Amino acid sequence: MGLSFRSRVEHASVPLVERMHRVPRALAVGVLVVIVGAGVLAPSPWGGVALLLLGAFLGWLLFLTWQRLALPERLLRIAVLLLTLSVAIVRLFPK
Repeated sequence: MGLSFRSRVEHASVPLVERMHRVPRALAVGVLVVIVGAGVLAPSPWGGVALLLLGAFLGWLLFLTWQRLALPERLLRIAVLLLTLSVAIVRLFPK
């Protein structure tokens, strides 16, 4: 019997998560601030692309941690993900 989708994603994510864990925290926060800044301040299509990439990253982290989170944590992280994706869509498709 094969592994479930979740198990395959978790196993494939181990090297990336280990590499991210070795990055200094200040650098990780700095990269996050730069991506959010680019998403908000860059010209319309490029800002949306930056925010979509950030949303994909946040969705991946949410998927990996979903089973370990309590309901309030799940709701808050879903809200952040939806807000990021909403702003990305607005930046990609302005009036």
